[in-house]
Amino acid sequence: MKKELEPKIVAFLCNWCSYAGADLAGVSRLQYPPNIRVIRVPCSGRVNPLFILRALRQGADGVLVSGCHPGDCHYLSGNYFARRKFALLKNLLEYVGIEPGRVQFSWVSASEGGKFSQLVNEVTQEVKALGQNQKLVKRK
Repeated sequence: MKKELEPKIVAFLCNWCSYAGADLAGVSRLQYPPNIRVIRVPCSGRVNPLFILRALRQGADGVLVSGCHPGDCHYLSGNYFARRKFALLKNLLEYVGIEPGRVQFSWVSASEGGKFSQLVNEVTQEVKALGQNQKLVKRK
Protein backbone atom coordinates (compact mmCIF):
# COMPACT_ATOMS: atom_id res chain seq x y z
CA MET A 1 0.00 0.00 0.00
CA LYS A 2 1.42 3.36 -1.05
CA LYS A 3 1.82 5.86 1.77
CA GLU A 4 0.44 9.31 0.95
CA LEU A 5 3.17 11.92 0.84
CA GLU A 6 2.75 14.70 3.38
CA PRO A 7 3.93 18.06 2.04
CA LYS A 8 6.67 20.01 3.81
CA ILE A 9 5.41 23.50 4.59
CA VAL A 10 7.45 26.36 6.02
CA ALA A 11 5.49 29.13 7.78
CA PHE A 12 6.93 32.58 8.47
CA LEU A 13 4.74 33.97 11.26
CA CYS A 14 4.67 37.47 12.70
CA ASN A 15 5.72 37.38 16.36
CA TRP A 16 2.96 39.73 17.50
CA CYS A 17 -0.12 38.25 15.85
CA SER A 18 0.17 35.10 13.77
CA TYR A 19 2.65 33.33 16.04
CA ALA A 20 0.43 34.12 19.02
CA GLY A 21 -2.54 32.77 17.02
CA ALA A 22 -0.59 29.56 16.36
CA ASP A 23 0.25 29.35 20.05
CA LEU A 24 -3.43 29.79 20.93
CA ALA A 25 -4.35 27.00 18.50
CA GLY A 26 -1.88 24.72 20.26
CA VAL A 27 -3.00 25.67 23.77
CA SER A 28 -6.64 25.20 22.70
CA ARG A 29 -5.73 21.76 21.31
CA LEU A 30 -7.06 22.61 17.86
CA GLN A 31 -6.06 20.07 15.25
CA TYR A 32 -3.81 20.94 12.32
CA PRO A 33 -1.24 18.92 10.38
CA PRO A 34 2.15 18.45 12.05
CA ASN A 35 4.09 18.88 8.80
CA ILE A 36 4.32 22.66 9.11
CA ARG A 37 7.58 24.19 10.33
CA VAL A 38 7.13 27.58 11.97
CA ILE A 39 9.72 30.32 11.77
CA ARG A 40 8.91 33.27 14.03
CA VAL A 41 9.80 36.64 12.53
CA PRO A 42 9.52 40.09 14.15
CA CYS A 43 7.07 41.24 11.46
CA SER A 44 5.70 39.86 8.20
CA GLY A 45 7.23 42.93 6.56
CA ARG A 46 10.68 41.60 7.47
CA VAL A 47 10.23 38.41 5.44
CA ASN A 48 12.62 38.83 2.54
CA PRO A 49 11.30 37.21 -0.66
CA LEU A 50 14.66 35.43 -0.87
CA PHE A 51 13.71 33.55 2.34
CA ILE A 52 10.70 32.13 0.51
CA LEU A 53 12.73 31.20 -2.56
CA ARG A 54 15.36 29.58 -0.34
CA ALA A 55 12.72 27.54 1.49
CA LEU A 56 11.42 26.25 -1.84
CA ARG A 57 14.96 25.56 -3.03
CA GLN A 58 15.76 23.63 0.16
CA GLY A 59 12.82 21.28 -0.46
CA ALA A 60 9.73 22.92 1.00
CA ASP A 61 6.60 22.02 -0.96
CA GLY A 62 4.81 25.15 0.22
CA VAL A 63 5.40 28.39 2.11
CA LEU A 64 2.97 30.34 4.28
CA VAL A 65 3.60 33.96 5.31
CA SER A 66 1.19 35.29 7.91
CA GLY A 67 1.05 38.64 9.64
CA CYS A 68 -1.18 41.04 11.51
CA HIS A 69 -4.40 42.29 9.98
CA PRO A 70 -4.10 45.58 8.05
CA GLY A 71 -4.04 48.46 10.50
CA ASP A 72 -2.98 46.26 13.44
CA CYS A 73 0.75 46.01 12.73
CA HIS A 74 2.96 46.46 15.79
CA TYR A 75 5.39 48.30 13.51
CA LEU A 76 2.59 50.37 11.89
CA SER A 77 3.11 49.53 8.21
CA GLY A 78 5.06 46.27 8.08
CA ASN A 79 2.11 44.21 6.90
CA TYR A 80 1.47 46.66 4.04
CA PHE A 81 5.08 46.25 2.89
CA ALA A 82 4.69 42.48 3.17
CA ARG A 83 1.56 42.54 1.03
CA ARG A 84 3.31 44.53 -1.71
CA LYS A 85 6.42 42.33 -1.67
CA PHE A 86 4.28 39.22 -1.73
CA ALA A 87 2.28 40.39 -4.76
CA LEU A 88 5.51 40.99 -6.69
CA LEU A 89 6.93 37.63 -5.62
CA LYS A 90 3.77 35.79 -6.72
CA ASN A 91 4.10 37.36 -10.18
CA LEU A 92 7.75 36.33 -10.37
CA LEU A 93 6.98 32.76 -9.27
CA GLU A 94 4.22 32.44 -11.86
CA TYR A 95 6.59 33.76 -14.52
CA VAL A 96 9.17 31.07 -13.76
CA GLY A 97 6.53 28.32 -13.63
CA ILE A 98 5.92 27.84 -9.91
CA GLU A 99 2.28 27.12 -9.09
CA PRO A 100 0.70 30.11 -7.27
CA GLY A 101 -0.79 27.85 -4.58
CA ARG A 102 2.65 26.87 -3.27
CA VAL A 103 3.10 30.26 -1.62
CA GLN A 104 0.30 31.69 0.53
CA PHE A 105 -0.13 34.96 2.42
CA SER A 106 -2.68 35.55 5.17
CA TRP A 107 -3.68 37.70 8.11
CA VAL A 108 -4.15 36.03 11.50
CA SER A 109 -4.50 37.91 14.78
CA ALA A 110 -3.40 36.72 18.21
CA SER A 111 -6.98 35.80 19.13
CA GLU A 112 -7.64 33.71 16.02
CA GLY A 113 -6.33 30.28 16.97
CA GLY A 114 -9.23 28.63 15.16
CA LYS A 115 -8.53 30.61 12.01
CA PHE A 116 -4.86 29.60 12.15
CA SER A 117 -5.77 25.92 12.47
CA GLN A 118 -8.21 26.18 9.56
CA LEU A 119 -5.66 28.08 7.46
CA VAL A 120 -2.94 25.46 7.98
CA ASN A 121 -5.39 22.70 7.05
CA GLU A 122 -6.40 24.54 3.86
CA VAL A 123 -2.81 25.31 2.86
CA THR A 124 -1.78 21.71 3.48
CA GLN A 125 -4.62 20.37 1.32
CA GLU A 126 -3.85 22.81 -1.49
CA VAL A 127 -0.13 22.01 -1.47
CA LYS A 128 -0.86 18.28 -1.24
CA ALA A 129 -3.03 18.57 -4.38
CA LEU A 130 -0.12 20.26 -6.20
CA GLY A 131 2.24 17.43 -5.31
CA GLN A 132 5.91 17.58 -4.49
CA ASN A 133 7.87 20.71 -5.38
CA GLN A 134 10.25 19.86 -8.21
CA LYS A 135 10.96 23.26 -9.78
CA LEU A 136 13.43 25.03 -7.52
CA VAL A 137 14.69 22.09 -5.49
CA LYS A 138 18.45 21.94 -5.24
CA ARG A 139 19.71 18.75 -6.86
CA LYS A 140 22.30 16.75 -4.92
